[in-house]
Amino acid sequence: MEGLEQRLASIVGAQPVEWTARAGGYSTAERYTVALDDGRRVFIKAAEAEHMARWIRREHEVYSSLRGEFIPELIGFDDDGVRPLLVLEDLSHADWGASWTAERIALVRAALEQLHRAGPPPNTCSVRETLPGLFGRWRNVEEDPEPFLSLGMRSREWLDARLPELLAAADAAPVDGDALIHMDVRSDNLCTLDGRAVIVDWNWLSFGAPELDPVGWACSLTLEGGPQPWELVPGAPELAALLAGVFAATAGLPPPDTAPTVREFQARQLAVALDWVDRELS
Repeated sequence: MEGLEQRLASIVGAQPVEWTARAGGYSTAERYTVALDDGRRVFIKAAEAEHMARWIRREHEVYSSLRGEFIPELIGFDDDGVRPLLVLEDLSHADWGASWTAERIALVRAALEQLHRAGPPPNTCSVRETLPGLFGRWRNVEEDPEPFLSLGMRSREWLDARLPELLAAADAAPVDGDALIHMDVRSDNLCTLDGRAVIVDWNWLSFGAPELDPVGWACSLTLEGGPQPWELVPGAPELAALLAGVFAATAGLPPPDTAPTVREFQARQLAVALDWVDRELS
């Protein structure tokens, strides 16, 4: 929070009196709930690493334009060119738990359906442009299988036997479309409040097939006691192969400095995704 106090005060017109660090995501971005001397509370997010600062600037662009019950209210923004500061409504009183009842899952799906029909913010690109790293990941495994095999989830014999089918399925995945898609749906980016689901972290907003959002959520949802991926998104073998390839190509790599715990989470999701493709492609 050092260096943010006066910038925040200028945005909100009040002095911050208490800062509470908030967990969330796998990056090292700064996140706080801040109590103000006028009785209000706000949520702030800031980052100095170049790629994370770029993400926060994109989030501000989205928050400035996108409207709906599924997105928090933008309070303000300040960009000093190095460490952008985003100020949002505080949702610390919402339900951030990972107790995935059928009713809570339905709220998230309803929020996603609203998003998929919403008007796009400026500079929204296709998912292929926003996240090119989603594509061709089984080819990365083909070129260098050792990081994947080092996880011990499948044998070299399994990989040799399944790789041609996985490559073909992932390449055929239906990802293109005109829907607005969030592309980072998971429990730490979701809360429920007043009978609705609210989604945070909007830096990857893109155009694409609406099925990509529940597909991207499916494995983490299973890990948290929700339904199996094929129950959430039935009949999606190509998308399952695409998702499994992303985790297969990354989970065995060293973690990035700005997301030191992400590989463990990717490996856990990979285990679910491999069961998914084994079921769907057999």
